[in-house]
Amino acid sequence: MAPRSRPGSGSRAGSPDGTAPGTDDLSPAERYAASRARSARDRADAEGELRLFRQVVGFELDPFQVDACVALEEGRGVLVAAPTGAGKTVVGEFAVHLALARGGKAFYTTPIKALSNQKYTDLVARHGAANVGLLTGDTSINAGAPVVVMTTEVLRNMLYAGSSALDGLAYVVMDEVHYLADRFRGPVWEEVIIHLPDHVQLVSLSATVSNAEEFGDWLATVRGDTAVVVSERRPVPLWQHVVVSAPEPRGVPRLMDLYAGHVDPTDPGTNPPINPDLQAMFRVSARAESGHGRHGHRGRGDRGYRGRGGNRPGAGGPVAHRRTPPRFAVVDSLDADALLPAIYFIFSRAGCDGAVQQCLRAGLRLTNGEEEAQIRRVVEERTATIPTEDLDVLGYWAWAESLSRGIAAHHAGMLPVFKETVEELFSRGLVKVVFATETLALGINMPARSVVLEKLVKWDGTAHQPVTPGEYTQLTGRAGRRGIDVEGHAVVVDHTGLDPVALAGLASKRLYPLRSSFRPTYNMAVNLVGQVGRERARDVLETSFAQFQADRGVVGLAKQAQAHAEAMEGYAEAMACDRGDFAEYMGLRRAIKDREKELSRAASGARRADAVASFEKLRRGDVVEVPSGRRRGYVVVLDPGRDDRGFDGPRPTVLTQEKQVKKLTLADAPGGVQVVATVRIPKGFNPRRPDQRRDLASSLRNALGAFSGDGGSGRHPGRGGRRGAPAGGPGGRRSDAASDAELQRLRAALRAHPCHACPDRDDHARWAERWERLRAEHEQLVRRVEGRTGSIARTFDRTCDVLTRLGYLARTDGASTSPESGAAAPGTLAVTDDGRWLGRLYAEDDLLLAECLRRGIWDDLDAPGLAAAVSTVVYSGRREEASEPFVPGGPHGRLAQALDATTRAWSEVTDLEAEHRLEATGPLDLGLVAPVHRWASGKNLDAVLRGTDVAAGDFVRWCKQVLDVLDQLAKAAPRPALRATARKAQTAVLRGVVAYSSV
Repeated sequence: MAPRSRPGSGSRAGSPDGTAPGTDDLSPAERYAASRARSARDRADAEGELRLFRQVVGFELDPFQVDACVALEEGRGVLVAAPTGAGKTVVGEFAVHLALARGGKAFYTTPIKALSNQKYTDLVARHGAANVGLLTGDTSINAGAPVVVMTTEVLRNMLYAGSSALDGLAYVVMDEVHYLADRFRGPVWEEVIIHLPDHVQLVSLSATVSNAEEFGDWLATVRGDTAVVVSERRPVPLWQHVVVSAPEPRGVPRLMDLYAGHVDPTDPGTNPPINPDLQAMFRVSARAESGHGRHGHRGRGDRGYRGRGGNRPGAGGPVAHRRTPPRFAVVDSLDADALLPAIYFIFSRAGCDGAVQQCLRAGLRLTNGEEEAQIRRVVEERTATIPTEDLDVLGYWAWAESLSRGIAAHHAGMLPVFKETVEELFSRGLVKVVFATETLALGINMPARSVVLEKLVKWDGTAHQPVTPGEYTQLTGRAGRRGIDVEGHAVVVDHTGLDPVALAGLASKRLYPLRSSFRPTYNMAVNLVGQVGRERARDVLETSFAQFQADRGVVGLAKQAQAHAEAMEGYAEAMACDRGDFAEYMGLRRAIKDREKELSRAASGARRADAVASFEKLRRGDVVEVPSGRRRGYVVVLDPGRDDRGFDGPRPTVLTQEKQVKKLTLADAPGGVQVVATVRIPKGFNPRRPDQRRDLASSLRNALGAFSGDGGSGRHPGRGGRRGAPAGGPGGRRSDAASDAELQRLRAALRAHPCHACPDRDDHARWAERWERLRAEHEQLVRRVEGRTGSIARTFDRTCDVLTRLGYLARTDGASTSPESGAAAPGTLAVTDDGRWLGRLYAEDDLLLAECLRRGIWDDLDAPGLAAAVSTVVYSGRREEASEPFVPGGPHGRLAQALDATTRAWSEVTDLEAEHRLEATGPLDLGLVAPVHRWASGKNLDAVLRGTDVAAGDFVRWCKQVLDVLDQLAKAAPRPALRATARKAQTAVLRGVVAYSSV
């Protein structure tokens, strides 16, 4: 492995030279290392490009920034892990400076287009428009410039295409590199890191993660000498607070410190003590809730979080001991304490919009006359290109009014120009509070004095999940503007279920591990096989961070397995018997035990079947004895329940002797039921009427009295005895163990074995049982080791096998299929003509797109139809459609037929993926077919969105993704006619609000 250093040790300190306070406590070696680090920084200050760069930026660099820049100028790769707002992008900007100074190229990659646009604007302001370009999925500006800002996917596509733009590339900056943990897009980061030419210096900028050293080790393995620079110190101290309601109903909310007064908020340590006043308030509230919340009532429209016992606090009494402060009151309180501007995180788009409306209704105004005038000028300039007829559809007037008061929302459902206007006004200090979803935390430069979190749970698309320490750090990292604020403030709004101790643990645990989400894709497989061949491709994939982490885990497992093997040898010696083979003897004991279990299970299954049969025989009016279980006693059957079957047979409705109507299940009577009598149930019997239940219960008691008067014989006139009793009586059937020939044979063999007579047999048996338990654990460990070793390559093999079945790859040496993995055994593969254009499709569902092209499914569509068909592959609705989506042209039109064929192709692809144990391609979603078709047909925005629940911002965002795929089809489609249609569809979609770009 290439040598690697961690020059960031000084970043743990607060002294100007970067050394830790109290250097007298350091060892001689540590003092020498700190001295070397200072000397390196001093040299860099005195000479070289870093000195010139410092003059350009115009402010003093932090020690960790200097350390990283020095390593970069020395020709090393750099990983910088630092908190949000610490200034790690300065290192990326220095790489740009070096590229321009040395006549090379620099690519600056970001995870999202908004961040690319922002960084492009910043670099143009410093280096001039002639030196800086921008490449995103839908924007290309000065692509041949020496410095190009781009999304990471664009660079990945360049690498696979062998683009000439890579000539002269010297530096690549990967901003927000921790994004490689993202499940859907994360693999792209690893693809770029692995495939970049060796001579390119890589600058990786990451949030603070707990395994930065591990990530740095991997970078050193695949990229060469890499310096890891870690800074865990925030440039602006962050204070933690909880905002709670005032005791009086209309009082101002109180802002309370989370930690006790003696805790240093910049270094709270593990499990820091809680503010005693806050803790006392929560303790009193908890006692009140336990006393008043027991008899809580859930009213109409009440869908909120439930505390212990399933009730809202205070629901059983007139006093509400803890109330969540209203949003407008929280903002007003922050304003009074001079803690604005603030970002107020609400994990709901509707919640963000609703919060703005609540503030407006409350009459909140955070701007003065001069600020309001500036805001209106910016709004008018920014939105001048939007057609007048679209303004009402977009909610422009309410949006502009809220901005003029210094209040705004920010979420993915907003139009891009609206979001960018909010970002500009907030960064200029004109908008004072932004209600935002968590997407605002993804790198966009919008620092604030305070960050507010309304709740500590969020919806992840499938369930409500607690906010993780990493997410909390990322969200609150916006608080505290460097050079403006002396301190930042993280505020959590008091809400039901909030635990201050858990919050303190969340806030103090600032680090979280970086986990790879890398997996081979179809496009990746085709490109790798085409460029380096199958064997080399497998080797390349084995260098991924995912495999690196898996292999590191294997080291620990392998050590554990080795310890098990050694212990098993000792156990084997201890169980050795001089009378014979004790392992063979233990095998007989295990066989007997297994056979007894098998017979017991069979008998239990038979008893269960008998019990179910007793339920099957029930009829209306039967008086039933439930001999055991929780409903033991007598009931009368109202409905046999044959139409209400569960997994355990019918679930009859019965009336108990206590006049209660219940469902009877096998869990209530595991031993089955017995019919002891019958009663007549009136034809019009209504179990909802108490008087009729009372009369029937009386008839039940009379029938039981007659039954008891029969001398306990169990016989009843007209029935000839009890009905429904399980075979063998209430106890069920007897086990067949006593008569089982196989069990008798095994027992005889055990008694005849020489070890059976050994006087130390019990001691040997104890050691043998330990050996057996350890052997089972050892085998499980070995399977885990085998499962992790080469796991990425095995997935690649299965991916290649799918591609071979479909004709995108072809075997050239008669390679066979491996019976162990179900995948093609390693051999020579070649990319077919179909595979070559699959290699130019980079969408998430690349194989499905390729199948639609290969089968000609979309060949007969016009431009609006093609755009609509593409939307089914890229779109994913936020909720299930309540009804079948409308398809333009009707159910027998060309578009409907093409969509049916697309669905069949998807079904066949997912079947093939299931057969090869691969993650399934996501389902199609037709929810955007009609809106996209209408838009591509020239309709206005009002007509397009009318009758849908798609927000304007979402529509624009999805249209951008449709455009991205159409652009790929225009280049990769195998037939000229479809390529021409794709170009027409691009033109049809790229208009109006969709065509807007801020750069």
